[in-house]
Amino acid sequence: MRIPLPPVPLPPHLADVAAEFADGTRVAVEPRDAATVVLMRSGDSADDRGPEVYLLRRHVSMEFAGGMAVFPGGGVDPRDFDADVAWAGPTPSEWAERLGCDEDTARALVCAAVRETFEESGVLLAGPLERPDDVVADTTGDDWEADRFALESRDLSMTDFLNRRGLVLRTDLLGTWSGWLTPVFESKRYRTWFFVAQLPAGQLTRDVSTESSSVTWLPAAIAADRADGGDLAMLPPTYLTCLEVGTHPDVDAVLAAAQGRRVTMFTPEVEPLGDGFTLSMPDDLRPLVAQRRV
Repeated sequence: MRIPLPPVPLPPHLADVAAEFADGTRVAVEPRDAATVVLMRSGDSADDRGPEVYLLRRHVSMEFAGGMAVFPGGGVDPRDFDADVAWAGPTPSEWAERLGCDEDTARALVCAAVRETFEESGVLLAGPLERPDDVVADTTGDDWEADRFALESRDLSMTDFLNRRGLVLRTDLLGTWSGWLTPVFESKRYRTWFFVAQLPAGQLTRDVSTESSSVTWLPAAIAADRADGGDLAMLPPTYLTCLEVGTHPDVDAVLAAAQGRRVTMFTPEVEPLGDGFTLSMPDDLRPLVAQRRV
């Protein structure tokens, strides 16, 4: 399965529809808040191409991004707003500044990021309550899997899960990366905050997501190469994130870059492309794309 990568030519009728949203003739669907995590590890190959990223290939039958390679993530659940969730690391108010949102939303986004990563990869960014600087070392047992399934089915909230196990969210293990808002003309829209995180020592990813048909670790730069070659289907935000992450030599460099980031939500808009139209991309990413289109 191959989809056009940036700059993506837009069918003329979509440009016309976008213009109707711009002039108020049509009203855009209200987006849902979501969080996604670029889970990384150091490459172990001889021809090291920088940090590896964990990608899930969504089932072709999925309504949103069917067949696409994506990072772990999903929509914010109402219970992610629980102010009683056990917490270690930057405060919700500090996260609000980084994410460009209010404090309650910031708390929910961080909680959703940790929850969705555990649900979709088996990796848990949490530590023991009595030793919050530590990280859970192994989540592969049957009891962990039962809790992961209960979270995924919404039979268990993140707050209750952490309390039951005497754990706290290790919010300091997350880094801020970017924010993407689905174009106005789409019928299903998400306001998605992108985080970055390193695979904790001792933990293993597992093919556990019910929404994916397969999972893989790939150097971010090679994932972008495969998308360019038509071997890996990606939505533009995933592709552009792989391009950008792939410019860094290692995981530490990505996490260091994340420390100074503040999210400004980016919404792709219609702009000219030759005799037609395309969707815009962040200006700082245009050179990375241009290098590949020479």
